[in-house]
Formats: sequence, C-alpha cells, structure tokens
Amino acid sequence: MTTTLLKQTTPTQAVRKPNRSFIHGLISNKKALTGMAVMVIFIALALLAPVLFPGDPSRITAMASLEPSTEHWLGTTAKGQDVLALTVHGSRSSLFVGLTVGLASTFIGILVGLASAYFGKFIDEALSLVTNVFLLLPGLPLLVILAAFLPPGLGTVILVLVVTGWAGSARVLRSQALSIRSKDFVAAAVVSGERAGRIMFREILPNMASIVMGTLLACVIYGIGAQAGLEFLGLGDVSTVSWGNNLFWAGNEGALLTGSWWVFVPSGVCIALVAFALALINYAVDEVTNPRLRKIKTPKDTETSAAK
Repeated sequence: MTTTLLKQTTPTQAVRKPNRSFIHGLISNKKALTGMAVMVIFIALALLAPVLFPGDPSRITAMASLEPSTEHWLGTTAKGQDVLALTVHGSRSSLFVGLTVGLASTFIGILVGLASAYFGKFIDEALSLVTNVFLLLPGLPLLVILAAFLPPGLGTVILVLVVTGWAGSARVLRSQALSIRSKDFVAAAVVSGERAGRIMFREILPNMASIVMGTLLACVIYGIGAQAGLEFLGLGDVSTVSWGNNLFWAGNEGALLTGSWWVFVPSGVCIALVAFALALINYAVDEVTNPRLRKIKTPKDTETSAAK
C-alpha cells in the first residue's frame, strides 16, 4: 500500500537538484562558463599583447584612416596607428584598473560593513553617516571634479574611482553582515571570548562569500566603465593606451564624422563584452547560492536528460 502511494505521488512532485559545492555549481552553470571563457580570452590577450604586438602600439605604421584589410585587420586611425594593436594593448590598462578598483572598493566595503554591523551603536552610526554622504554625492560630477584637480595618471584614475565607488558595496555588505550578526553561532563566539577581528573575518565573512563575490564583480564592471567614461571626457592620462583613450582619440580625430567606424567600434565592443561576461558570472553566482533561483528538475526532465 505504501509503495503504491509513493508511486502515485512521486511523479507529480518537483525534485530539486542536490546541494553542490560552490565551485562545482559554477563549473556546471552555462552562464558562468560563457562569462569565464570570454574573460579568459581577454586576460590572455592582455598578457600576450607585448608578444603579439611588440613595441609602442601608438606608433604610426601605415597610411591614415585605412579600412580593415588583411594587412591591418581593424584598419588604422587618422594618424596611421594600427587599431588592433591599440585595442589589444588597451585591454592591459582597462582590465588592470577594473580589477584594482574592484578589489580596493570591495575591501573597503568589507571593512566598513563588518565593523558597522558587528560593533553597532556609535561606530555603526558614524560609518553609516559617512557611507550615506558618499552615496548621496552625485557620482559623475564628483568623478569629474576629482579627476580635473588631481595630477593625471593611472594612479589618480584608480584613486578617484575607489573614492567614489566603495559606498555602495559597503551598504550591501553591512545589511548582509547585520543578518548574520544575529545568528546563534556568532553569539556563541562572542560569549566564548573570541576577539572581534576573528569573529568578523572567521565567523561572519565566510558566510557572506556569495555576496562578496557579487559585489566584487559589480565593482570591476564599474571600474572599467567609469575609467572609459573619464578618459572619453579627456580627464585621464591621454598618453596611456586604454579602451577609454582609444574612444577619446577617435572622437577628437573625427572618426564619427568621417564614418570611420573601425576606429571606435572595437574598443566599445570590448568594454561591452567584458561587462557582459562579468554580469553573466554574477548572475551565475546568484543562481548557485540562492535556492530560489535554482532551476527545478521534474521527473520528465530527468528522463529526457538520461535518454540523451
């Protein structure tokens, strides 16, 4: 009788995927694999840029404004520079700035968020006030003002982007840390006399891994896009080869007016592809760590996949 009831009820019930490790979940996620494949290609190009295009990528190598051909795959600029060399070498600066800004902004956000959530009271109020001030300040005007008054250079761009980009991550991480702070295992660690630093970084932080990774990816996207925006406005170091500076020189040299699409399209497409790849990885992290976003397998889907 029991076996009959089980056979009757099982087909109508959805069967969830078993819990898997975080890494295994990402590897088996199509979005994560696609995003990581795109990022591996860009990172490989950035590392191999001096080998693929040795020398100064800004040097004049051909006639001006040549269309894409077998000799120059992406054509040349109005100065006669090879667009493909500029695009490949530009990935080094753009990816470096994006990764550095992402790591620094996330690190500051972790420190502020954990301290605010753990200590509470006066420290929480003070840190929340500072965070709210940076959140309320208009981002683009602040970026422009800081970049205009500070000496030009890659370090200035990174500093400006970190100063204007840490507050959002701190707010997100603080809210997550507050919910974990009230858990029993944290209270047990406090009662047992563990130090505050150990509790924050050994008890609370590991339980925020998915939120931290999502915040890091979002900050990297912000860093790459904001750097390109600043340099497109002419507020970066114009002597540096990057995707943003490629767009800046394309605008200054009239590529849009003359219809030389091959000058500005490659750098814009690279920025969009990197942002798209990181967004895919971010969505995959959410799907792996959030049970509500996990796909539900029915017995029919299981039979179909088994038959394949």
